[in-house]
Amino acid sequence: MLGAPVLATAQTVDTAAVPAASAVTTQTMSVGELSPVPIPALGAKAWLTLDANSGQVIASENRDEKVEPASLTKIMAAYVVFEALETKRLTLDQKVRVSEHAWKTEGSRMFIDPNSEVSIDDLLQGLIVQSGNDATVALAEAVSGSESAFVALMNQEAARQGLTGTHFTNSSGLPDPEHYTTVHDLAILSRNLVQRFPQYLHYYSQREYTYNKIKQSNRNRLLWADQTVDGLKTGHTKSAGYCLVTTALRDGRRVISVLVGAASDAARTESSLKLLNWSFRNFDTVRMIDQDQAAVHAKIWGGVEDAVALGPQQALWVTVPRGREADIQSVAHYTEPLMAPVAKGDTVGTLEIQLEGKILASMPLQVQQDIAQAGFFGRAYDQIRLLFE
Repeated sequence: MLGAPVLATAQTVDTAAVPAASAVTTQTMSVGELSPVPIPALGAKAWLTLDANSGQVIASENRDEKVEPASLTKIMAAYVVFEALETKRLTLDQKVRVSEHAWKTEGSRMFIDPNSEVSIDDLLQGLIVQSGNDATVALAEAVSGSESAFVALMNQEAARQGLTGTHFTNSSGLPDPEHYTTVHDLAILSRNLVQRFPQYLHYYSQREYTYNKIKQSNRNRLLWADQTVDGLKTGHTKSAGYCLVTTALRDGRRVISVLVGAASDAARTESSLKLLNWSFRNFDTVRMIDQDQAAVHAKIWGGVEDAVALGPQQALWVTVPRGREADIQSVAHYTEPLMAPVAKGDTVGTLEIQLEGKILASMPLQVQQDIAQAGFFGRAYDQIRLLFE
């Protein structure tokens, strides 16, 4: 599908309404609505399945309903720790002293001893594999000095990622009326973590970890049931029910499923596997345009060149029902008349991906080369031509 023709519809576009250059693909509908294959029956309060390559939601239920995340909170906690590692504020072999506050944290535990020194690497395994609340708080204090300061970083990161339905009051996921998220936000966060920090993904596929002579198994049972599953996180409280964010990689394509409010461990495992299998079997993800590849060449007026290449800032992948690749349409809407000078990276319109006349996704359409203004006579000639266009 790479290099498929784009229908260019030169229109006057309100550039103030065009997404910023840094914006990711914006989805206007779930691609699952166009599939003839019904969604499997799932026993959960809310769920969502997302293609990580394209960023598109395949299908969902109650995607924006506020839910209790329980230990799914630790996905954000880990994200902030990974950020600290990448910026060299922490190192994996660094040892931190366990505070009384961390040791006393209720809920699931790594069983670290108070006033002992534990490495960041061990604490990450305690957080991710064992879902230890004590390990999570110890890491929070290592990053920020206190859990409250760390939670402020978590909320700042949620705002930066556009997770508008999310607010944290603690680092581990203990119940609180003001501690909430949505399955859509969790899917976005999980995709961002997997794409930005692939070097740490091995923690999420680790099946067990022993610390302090206590061996605990990863609670994600799909790590044993499906070899393509390599993460991501379980969660459970009495009020939240059984929750699971799962990710699997098959033939280079990654799918993320989010499911909250299941009645049991077995139910969340079975339903999550159903979602993954349905998503992989009934949908294809195709690469439409490479990064810096022109989607369309537009007429430009008053410049040293007659045309300018327009395209997306990043490679464009699109998820569609299986067998519908040939039916995809790409439509470019851009400002007309397009006047020089323009600079590489300027946003001048949008690129829409359509199927059956319905918009699956849209993203900013950007100038891919600098075009300088022509001299006086060249500009005057184009102004005259414009009068007759």
